Amino acid sequence: MPQHYDLIVIGSGPGGASLAHRLAPTGKRILILERGDYLPREEDNWSAKAVFVDGKYQADESWTDKDGGTVKPQLHYYVGGNSKVYGAALFRLRERDFEEVVHAGGLSPAWPVKYDVFAPYYDDAEKLFHVHGSRGEDPTEPPSSTPYPFAAVKHEPKVAELSEKLAAIGLKPFHLPLGIKLDQTIDGFATPTSTCIRCSAFDGFPCLLNGKADAQVMCIDPMLAAHDNVTLLTGAYVSKLGTDETGRRVDAVHVERNGQQEIYTADTVVAACGALSSALLLLRSANERHPNGLANGSDQVGRNYMRHEMSVVMAVMKHVNETVFQKTLALSDFYFGSDDWAGAEGPWPLGLIQMCATSHTDQIKGEELPGWLEWLPDMPFEQLARHSMDFWLQAEDLPHLDNRIYYREGEVHLDLTETNPEALARLKDKLKEMLSQVGWPAVLLERSLYLGKDIPLAGTAHQAGTCRFGTDPATSVLNLDCRAHEVDNLYVTDASFFPSIGAVNPTLTIVANALRVADIIRDRL
Repeated sequence: MPQHYDLIVIGSGPGGASLAHRLAPTGKRILILERGDYLPREEDNWSAKAVFVDGKYQADESWTDKDGGTVKPQLHYYVGGNSKVYGAALFRLRERDFEEVVHAGGLSPAWPVKYDVFAPYYDDAEKLFHVHGSRGEDPTEPPSSTPYPFAAVKHEPKVAELSEKLAAIGLKPFHLPLGIKLDQTIDGFATPTSTCIRCSAFDGFPCLLNGKADAQVMCIDPMLAAHDNVTLLTGAYVSKLGTDETGRRVDAVHVERNGQQEIYTADTVVAACGALSSALLLLRSANERHPNGLANGSDQVGRNYMRHEMSVVMAVMKHVNETVFQKTLALSDFYFGSDDWAGAEGPWPLGLIQMCATSHTDQIKGEELPGWLEWLPDMPFEQLARHSMDFWLQAEDLPHLDNRIYYREGEVHLDLTETNPEALARLKDKLKEMLSQVGWPAVLLERSLYLGKDIPLAGTAHQAGTCRFGTDPATSVLNLDCRAHEVDNLYVTDASFFPSIGAVNPTLTIVANALRVADIIRDRL
């Protein structure tokens, strides 16, 4: 096997896989290094106990928080990265998200590149990841010149009823844009040949049928089948990047694989390990020319970590909810604010409400439920599941220099202080209020197990911001091409580059940016 390649991509999640997929037709020799293996296809893929209670597919790692406590990050090291267990909600950042936005918790900075630059790449990203949706329903969606590639996933009866009730009180619910390999009948059922069967194990589960549009299914597998110039090495942990004497070029990718030390070289290197892991890679690649970490002369690598203010709640109601595939509806009416909560400059943004996968009995058994339920002699887990609807709420997390990941004495530390918690609390109040308004009053129970017992820290879903891009090398790690200011042949294409995160799921923006950077690298190759 040749040791030198035209391009090395580190990480096979959405940022790495999309970029490699875009460049594979060039015929250039591309090496993809993935620290994990393929996620096993087995019955436990659909087991709520295995996935959520036992954490079977989560990385066995322990980090240290700012108070010296231990946290186990909810990371997944597999081909396809964390997208193997993501919810496949594929939103564009709102056009206003690229501008400066004032929040109750502080300032969300403007991006140096605006929405118009990303728009055509969002179009391509939606095609690549089979996004189903309906233009014009979402009142905050940014402009697009093309319809969604696939029709929206149809609501089941109870979700359709909720949508109608919300519309009747003046809100604008819309079909959630989903990356899914689903062929629907006119009634919304899966066709006999559809890969996805609209089961209850979609959001947060690995898909046993490969019906979820993740990075492995949509990019890695078809790319390897079609292009023999692309090589994927699994079980390949990149321990560090070496540079030449000038410090301006990566000249060695050091890999630990099968108990052996290996070195690969390439004209161009792309880090796409996820915002946390890419920052750690740069930090442990410190050398004489880069004493604080590779490309870290600004001391910004690992800083400005963001991950959304998130809450997953189970709304327990009087009526029975027999919905199987529940993740089809979202609400953005309060995304940029509500008149009943405002500052001197106007309403403060709250965030996004979207439906979540149906609660499973084993999940509820594993939850830390409120003490007031403990008096029941036999916890009615099945009844709680039957009488609930599940919602994912997220508000914008704001960048902060001291929210960071770093090494200390060889151990990984993750420091985090919440920057915008009141927005999430207000959004939860809005959910409860609107359910009461439509005649479905509910008790909201936290589904903390979904994101880990300690959601704010261990829940590393939606990680972003640790190597932000910008025009000033003193305050950013990457230039506008997502190339390191200080290293001429190193790019980063996961969510590390985000200056802000908005309040929508970040994956589609990761993919769109990876396709944008791929076009830049193609010219260089």
